[in-house]
Amino acid sequence: MNEIKILWVDDEIELLKPHILFLEKKNYMVSTCQSGNEAIEEARDHNFDIVFLDENMPGLTGLETLSEIKSIKPTLPVVMITKSEEEYIMEEAIGSKIADYLIKPVNPNQILLSLKKNLDHSRLVSEKTTSNYQQEFRKIAMDLTMVNSYEEWIELYRKLIYWEIELENIEDSGMTEILESQKSEANSQFGKFIEKNYAGWVNGDDAPVMSHTLFKELISKEIDKKVPTLLVVIDNLRYDQWKAFEGTVTNYYKKRTETPYISILPTATQYARNAIFSGLMPSEMERMHPKLWKNDTDSGGKNLHEADFLKDQIRRLGLSINWEYHKISNLKSGKQLAQNFKSQKDNDLTVVVYNFVDMLSHSKTEMEVVKELASNDKAYRSLTLSWFKNSPLLDIIQQAQQLGFKLIITTDHGTINVKNPSKVIGDRDTSLNLRYKTGRSLSFNEKEVYSERNPKEIHLPTISMSSSFIFAKNDHFFAYPNNYNHYVSYYKNSYQHGGVSLEEMIIPYIVLTPK
Repeated sequence: MNEIKILWVDDEIELLKPHILFLEKKNYMVSTCQSGNEAIEEARDHNFDIVFLDENMPGLTGLETLSEIKSIKPTLPVVMITKSEEEYIMEEAIGSKIADYLIKPVNPNQILLSLKKNLDHSRLVSEKTTSNYQQEFRKIAMDLTMVNSYEEWIELYRKLIYWEIELENIEDSGMTEILESQKSEANSQFGKFIEKNYAGWVNGDDAPVMSHTLFKELISKEIDKKVPTLLVVIDNLRYDQWKAFEGTVTNYYKKRTETPYISILPTATQYARNAIFSGLMPSEMERMHPKLWKNDTDSGGKNLHEADFLKDQIRRLGLSINWEYHKISNLKSGKQLAQNFKSQKDNDLTVVVYNFVDMLSHSKTEMEVVKELASNDKAYRSLTLSWFKNSPLLDIIQQAQQLGFKLIITTDHGTINVKNPSKVIGDRDTSLNLRYKTGRSLSFNEKEVYSERNPKEIHLPTISMSSSFIFAKNDHFFAYPNNYNHYVSYYKNSYQHGGVSLEEMIIPYIVLTPK
């Protein structure tokens, strides 16, 4: 290993000679000094890997020295060594971000353990994580050949996300590539599974909870007149993005249940989110609410009537509740709701639709700077976490916790990073989406899509007598032969939705109670 440089600060340093010799035999390089002022100079003039600092010294105390060292080298780990366990010393030291503390008299093994914990931690974690994933890889590979129900697919997808997040914290590109190939294989198998089972599900055949049944089956059962409920629907939120900011939410809320559910097809906002609020499949929305529903080829906004759809569903379910609906599509409207959130405390149900992640995925396609910031799934998760920590939504959730709201977080569908173009040909009335298309006389690669020649079979509207739907599988995106190369280079490695993938269809539904 590279020689590790230790600075040991103690006014009785001579008494520590045996400890220093022990460390030098272990190939550590130890520099010593006997006062806080000396330590500050040493820290300023040299690069150390770690500092052992005596708390009780004449002149500058250990805490005062710690503060000065941290102002010079904020990331330098400092281990505080103290004679007492007095609470105020511990609190001040921990508040100043010490790496560890030891109580005198210290023995050499305690010192060695502290060094390993602080300096070898990332290497040890990396080796353990890699070893554990290698074992799990074989189990996941076996599961992939046998998985045959939506419950098993949900469990397998959760495992893949768990390992993806574990592996992102270690520098092992080989392991990450293996996981990526395993995810791709899983999506190939999942596409076949959906082709085989989807029509049965939407016709009531051993169906999981899906977009159009989510409110009736899960959300409505959480509404309690004694406890107000805040339902947050974050557009385009993948399961791994929820996992990225789960820790921030659980500072204020305890997670009671986490029940992933299945988005309907197309996994697009106008279909999936309208289905959540209406409690209906798209063809039923078109039939029952012709003035509210818009097809792909119709002009105008496709999600302008969610409150109307929800009002009708609440009436159909016979729920006698006070409720309000809010759509947040920019920072200003988010801040306004946060400022006035206390006014929601008398509602039984407050619904907030938050559009940021949707805007982020579209911006990634259109803006070079966002392409750089969200170049892969790891970066996409990181960007989502950064947004959430600084968003009015977190302020709203904090206020909800203080007001005693139950919290439900969910979404309408996820997104997938598309990498492989799939050629499609259609007439000029064919819809423009990259992960699904509807139109007449569609020509496409059968292996790369799930096609439905008769949309009524899966409760989708038919724009004309001969219209069909196709959904891209795995990480494919649809491209027309005209201007093909430009089109492909523009959309490749962007985040899209509408098709069939684990990322788009298996999505989070979480119920939390205030801490």
